[in-house]
Amino acid sequence: MNSNTPLLSSAYLPPVSYMAIVSGHSRVIIERDENYKKQSYRNRCCIMSANGVLALSVPVLRGSFHKVALSDIEVDYSGRWIDVHRAALISAYRRSPFFDFYFDQLLSVIEQRPKKLIELNHGLLIKIIELTGIKSSVEFSNSFIRPAGDPSDFRYIIDPKRDYISSFHLPPYIQVFESRYGFVPDLSIVDLLFNMGPETASYLAGVITAGSSE
Repeated sequence: MNSNTPLLSSAYLPPVSYMAIVSGHSRVIIERDENYKKQSYRNRCCIMSANGVLALSVPVLRGSFHKVALSDIEVDYSGRWIDVHRAALISAYRRSPFFDFYFDQLLSVIEQRPKKLIELNHGLLIKIIELTGIKSSVEFSNSFIRPAGDPSDFRYIIDPKRDYISSFHLPPYIQVFESRYGFVPDLSIVDLLFNMGPETASYLAGVITAGSSE
């Protein structure tokens, strides 16, 4: 791996910090051959609801996540999670200034019901890049890349169980429930997109990380 090319895990509607890394590079690599990791951004995102931070999770088929490559993980569509995510996003962001401009386009990717989790995440990532005007190409790894302390390896750094946010410069922006909870950094990119709209790319360009320049 080129040490200047960020290596990221696949992520569902990824956090702002993740998208800042994508924005800051002309090329990023998504790991597809790592073992699936539960309770990570690989199948969940965090949004700000009227009741505080809310995690939305994409269910995967039972028994398919024990030492199985992420590329083989299948989404479980037997339940109503799409309806739950749709309702949660509408409830949280329908009053945001740019919700109507982007929501249906993101939802259309989910409603295509890709079989694999990595396909769902990739489709959403490409749509977000398109909507924001980010100039970055996304490639998948050809084989598993072992962790070696590379500062451009963010696979296990951007994780909801780790205290990583201090490594990023995440300036406040206006959020729907800011008057109730104050500014909450590094939510899903949808929070930034629905609130900042065309200014999203400019915001991402100002997020400074240790590995964000080429």
